[in-house]
Amino acid sequence: MPNVRERVRAELTAEITDAARRQLAEVGAPALSLRAVAREVGMASSAIYRYFPSRDDLLTRLIIDGYDALGAAAEAADDPATAPAERWLAVCRAVRAWALAHPHEYALLYGSPVPGYSAPEDTVPAASRVGIVLGNILGEAARAGLLPDGSGERDPDLVSDDAVAVLGGEHPALDEAVRVRALLAWSSLYGTISFELFGHFVGSVEDGDRYFDRAMADLAGLIGL
Repeated sequence: MPNVRERVRAELTAEITDAARRQLAEVGAPALSLRAVAREVGMASSAIYRYFPSRDDLLTRLIIDGYDALGAAAEAADDPATAPAERWLAVCRAVRAWALAHPHEYALLYGSPVPGYSAPEDTVPAASRVGIVLGNILGEAARAGLLPDGSGERDPDLVSDDAVAVLGGEHPALDEAVRVRALLAWSSLYGTISFELFGHFVGSVEDGDRYFDRAMADLAGLIGL
């Protein structure tokens, strides 16, 4: 059980990150300032460095928190008792719903890179959570015999071993053609959401909900679900 000092530190850390999220909405990630965040929470600017030694440390925390929240939404939406295509659509809908509800956090994760910031390896596990959910759907469909027969082809110079593990693992039905299509579908999920969130569908799409469902269903069909 955490002691009083640990609880106070956890509460202040949460207060700082909440203030930083508000700063994201107001000024954007490139202008995020530890001093401004400290002023908002009523701390001396020197004190905030005990919690986040640099702006990059704070950005990393926001990025990991964002990926974890997005991943949790995807995981909660997945129902293994339903058909693979229905699971896929439910997860994609959950990702979109989170993005629309948290546009500035989504922009931090999938928008323009922040000048001068390079995300550390610490962000990778959280960033993989949505992909793991989608990959599990694909892998379980393959093992249940619900995907078309494949060649089992493996091209180690095309798709990395880490991506293979995320995208359902090794199975004869999961050949390189399916993996490429799965990566295309995964990236297209974020591309479709980004186009909507950043206003690029204006004048092209009349019904965002229906278009999204149709696009995600077509992507599921592309990979054999």
